[in-house]
Formats: sequence, structure tokens, C-alpha cells
Amino acid sequence: MKKNYFRFVAYAAIATSLVFAACNKDDDNNGDATEKIVPPKTDNEALALANAVYGPIQTLSSSYSFLLESATETTVSFEERDDSKDGPQVSILETVPSNWYPIKVFSRLYQSIGAANLAIDRISASELKDSVKNLLTARARFIRGYDYFQLVQIFGEVPLILSVDAGELDRTTRKSIDDIYASVVKDLTDAAAKLPQYDQKKSNPTQLAAKAILAKLYLTWGQKPLTQAEVEAIKSSKTDPAKPAPDNTKLQQALTYANEVINSNKYQLLPDFNNIWGVGNENNGEVIFSIHHDGDNIDAQGNHQTHCGYTWPKDERADPHISFADISYENAIADGDARKLYSYVTSVEFKDGNIDTLTWPLSIVRPGKWIHRSAEGTNLALDNQPNNIDHIDFRLGEIYLIKAEAQWFLNDGDKGLAALNTLRKRAGVDELQSVSVNSLYDEWANELAFEQKHWLNLVRWRTLILSILTKVPAYEYYKAAYNNADQFKALPGAIANRFAFYKRIYKHLHAKVDNIDGHFYRFPIPLGEKSNDLGIRPQNPGY
Repeated sequence: MKKNYFRFVAYAAIATSLVFAACNKDDDNNGDATEKIVPPKTDNEALALANAVYGPIQTLSSSYSFLLESATETTVSFEERDDSKDGPQVSILETVPSNWYPIKVFSRLYQSIGAANLAIDRISASELKDSVKNLLTARARFIRGYDYFQLVQIFGEVPLILSVDAGELDRTTRKSIDDIYASVVKDLTDAAAKLPQYDQKKSNPTQLAAKAILAKLYLTWGQKPLTQAEVEAIKSSKTDPAKPAPDNTKLQQALTYANEVINSNKYQLLPDFNNIWGVGNENNGEVIFSIHHDGDNIDAQGNHQTHCGYTWPKDERADPHISFADISYENAIADGDARKLYSYVTSVEFKDGNIDTLTWPLSIVRPGKWIHRSAEGTNLALDNQPNNIDHIDFRLGEIYLIKAEAQWFLNDGDKGLAALNTLRKRAGVDELQSVSVNSLYDEWANELAFEQKHWLNLVRWRTLILSILTKVPAYEYYKAAYNNADQFKALPGAIANRFAFYKRIYKHLHAKVDNIDGHFYRFPIPLGEKSNDLGIRPQNPGY
């Protein structure tokens, strides 16, 4: 078993339990809860407080997929085979404030923020050595910045809570996009000054991990995220908002931070793309920052990326919780591209010779990066799929993409050609001779398939609506034959008892096209975990 770096002692569990109360005016436990936590007297007590920031975000490692993947053209969610469930509701673009996935992501990020605020406050007030206080408060500030970066990308303007003593107004007033980004920059830069440059344990915050996040932050901020008023103006539109001229100063910051991470020589692109994945590879030289997992019933929640994308081994007919949206994804990457084996999985084999067919006519192509395999670099799967694989949040491959995108929009140098070709060379495909904006976007898709970046990318590029309206109607499973039993049976190789499965895919694809509009540039400000109104106003447009 992997060593559990984030097992919480009771001291930290109390700290975590306080956190969302800070964002919930109806919680009866607000009172004097924080008074129960006195400044830590030992290094272990301080470490427990600092480590409490991780528990809430451990529970999100697979939840992001149901928001940031299935709300796009790439995936469908069949959670529990019931379209009234929360995952399918996101997939068919009928998300509402009571949907569990926005609730969970929003509330758990704020729980982590609250734990960070508590750790910073109590550890700073302790009499421990400065070296201990500096390291642990820096880790807490790193995670607080990380959490707010996630929140502002997904929900837009949000309350900015930076103290355990925040009042109701702070908990319910949405701050501007620029205020949130500026706060994240301050947290990450201040943290970086006190963190080690590098750590072999990739779940520990480091200076270079902070710079990696700052590179992505400035790439996003520099392309002028939509404000509440701008989303209001396009909430019913079937056309993406116009992309404004970027803020070149911020894009230059993105390029500078990306180059600092790349040129540090602390990380390397693995020669074999397939060796990035798997429990045995979790601290490999390409990973910059990850969320550690020991599995269900050991840490806060195991990483269900395996479970949700490849749900029942040796049962290819079982509907997956989440999968790619169409058979065309088998051909999204050329056969010679090294990224194909783990990105788009059409079958897996077992030691006993059994094979799961994960494509037509039995099922649908699955994401494979988190499938547990008995032999790395193969499609030889384990008979069970434990949820103990670490969640990779940032790896060097993405930093090359950030560099390329910043160069493209800055019209800098070769406009990202060398950076993109570095990734393509590793993948074993022909190098580009020049870069177009579409080839840039395609490389993001090829390199980071199902790594929970796609919705964020489409929103940053302002292509969310176009991607659905132009791509989905061309899918195989969008055709009328998948909604008509007789036409379906006439398809080559069709299996009659799989009609209901493919009809459901058809339904999801048509719902995406019918329902997409501008208000999906944000997710709703959700209810609380107890279905209570958090009092945050105004709601995002269209919800």
C-alpha cells in the first residue's frame, strides 16, 4: 500500500469540519467553533492543520470530470443509467444550482480554503520555529491560491474569504474577476518565496509548482475572462462571444513562468508517454503537482477516475459513468501517435485471456489514462480497479502547451512551433511546419485528452458553443439510425439488444446541441451541501 501522506489526526479533522461553516450563514455551528483550535504546540499539530487543506480537494479528483469534460462536445455521462441523475444532467446541459457536482466542487473548494485560513492564522500565531511556520503556512497559501483559481474559472466572481474572522458580507459578496486573480497571484508568489524549489513527492507544494499554476493563471487572465455582465449579455445566445485583444503584459508573464519551469531542468518529458500513468509512476519526472490518493476508505475519497471511466471490468456492456461521446474519437489521434493507447481505449485484455470490447457494437470508447493495468504501456488490465491512483493536476506537457499558446497570442518568436513540436516528437508524429490557431487547439486536445482541462480551454478560447454546434452533428451516433430500432438493426454489425444504449448516446448528443447557449460559460452558484441557500448574490446568468 502507498504511504498515506495526508492521514488526518483528530486535530486536523476538527479544523476541516469548521470550514464550510464560514461560507454557510445557516449553519448552527458557526459560533465559537474556531475557538476550539488553539495555536499548535508541536510540529505534528501544525502539520495536521496544514494537511487539513487536502482532504476536501481529494474528494474532487473525479468530480471535475463531470463538470469540465461532460459539459463539452467530448464526453457523455451515464451515471447510474438514469438521466435524472446529476452526472447525466450536466452531460445533457440541464445543470441547475441543486446539481450535486457544482455543489460538491464549490463547497469542497471553500472547505479547503477555510482550512487554509485556519492553518495560516493558527500556525502564524504559534511559538514554533520560523522554518516550520514558514513552510507550512506557505503550503496553506499555495492551496488557497490553487482553490481560488479553480473557483474563478468555473463560477466566475465568487466571495473572497481570506480570514477565519470573515463576516457575513465577505461570505456572500462576489468579488470581481480581477480581485480574485490578484489574490491568487499574491498567495502563489508569497508561497513560492518560502517553498522549496522542487520536491520528489509531487503532492507537496513547491516553488516550481506555484510557477506552473501562475503560468496557467496568466494565460487565462491575459485572455480577459468574461465578467458577469458579459455573460448576462450572451446568456441566451447560440453564438460564442467575440474574443477581445489579449492583455499582452499578462501573456508575457505566462510565457516567463512557463519558461522558468521548463528551464529549471527539474522536470522532463518522459520518452514514453504511456509511462506517465499508473500507480507505479506517480512521482515520475514529468509530474509537477498532484493530489495524493490511497483509495476509498483510506483517504478522504479515492480517485474515481478509473471507476467512472471504466466502471465494471469484464463487463463491456455495462454503461460507463462517463465516456467519450462518439466512435469518431477512435480516430481522433492517428494510430502512430503514442498518446492513443492510453487516451482512447477501445478494448482491454486480462491475464485470463478475456477481452472487454469498449467500442462499437458493444460499447463506447473509454478514457484510459487512469485504468489500472497489470503491465505498464499495455492494455492489459487488472481484474479490479482500485481508486488509489494520484490525480495529476499539472505536468510538464501542459507547460509546453501554455508556452505555445502564450507565444501564439503574443505573436512571439516562432508562435509556439518548437514547443508544440517537442510534444509531437515525443508522440512519434510528424512535426508541424507552422502553427495555426486550430493546430494549437488540437494539440491541447491530443496531449491532455480527459485530463479535466477541456471546458476550461473552450471557455478561455471562447469556442464552447461553436465546438458543440459544429462537431456534435457530425458524430456517427448523432444520426437518426441510433434513434430508430429498425434502422439501428440494419447497421453493419449491430447487436439488437444494444439499441437502448446507443439511443441514449443519441439523446445526449442531441440535447447538447439543443441546449447549448451562452449561459454555459459558467456553472451556477450552487446550493450548500444541505440544499440550503448560501445567500450569494447575484446568481450566474441563466440559472
